[in-house]
Amino acid sequence: MDFIQRLFLYMTVTAVLCVVLGLFNPWMMLWWEDVQNRKKVIKVYGTAVIICYALYWGLNLIQIV
Repeated sequence: MDFIQRLFLYMTVTAVLCVVLGLFNPWMMLWWEDVQNRKKVIKVYGTAVIICYALYWGLNLIQIV
């Protein structure tokens, strides 16, 4: 369980770095899309940040109980 929790934490950090890189250069993070803009970067990677962080804390709460 600790491994999976750490994995979600690392995925959160990676997604945050992708958001930061994508805000400076959207093409770098959305090279497969037809239109690359900052709004799409926030939509794609921001959603990943929120989901991974919620799963990290959800596993943390399960582990405490």
